[in-house]
Amino acid sequence: MATKATTVLLLAAAAALLCHIHRGVVAGEDHGPCDPSDIHITTEKTGRLVGGLPEYRVTIDNECACSEGDVVVSCLDGLPSGVDRSKIHVVTKDGLCLVNDGLEIVKGSPVVFTYAANAAIGLIFNNATPRCRSI
Repeated sequence: MATKATTVLLLAAAAALLCHIHRGVVAGEDHGPCDPSDIHITTEKTGRLVGGLPEYRVTIDNECACSEGDVVVSCLDGLPSGVDRSKIHVVTKDGLCLVNDGLEIVKGSPVVFTYAANAAIGLIFNNATPRCRSI
């Protein structure tokens, strides 16, 4: 019977192996643990009206095997009032927004928020910090 310490060690080793494989080391390529294209931003109308304005749902997803933290997007249009500031908020005067308060976005657990506005706001991936666990 495995102890908790052994189980934790095995899980850490499996996570490190996944990150190692994802980097392409097995295939002889090393492009880093994640690629900017691993962060997907989708915006869609929900079909609801809020205060007479169409509601939009934004999903920011990470497709990298490693979690990604400090995800920053360009939000030059600003953010409408009513957006959950723990999900996204402006951090610079030149239109950069921090997603999820800088906390990690794990594959399969996207950050989702809604807002009401005349038109969809433009959000473009800017930067993120891969956080692969290693032993």
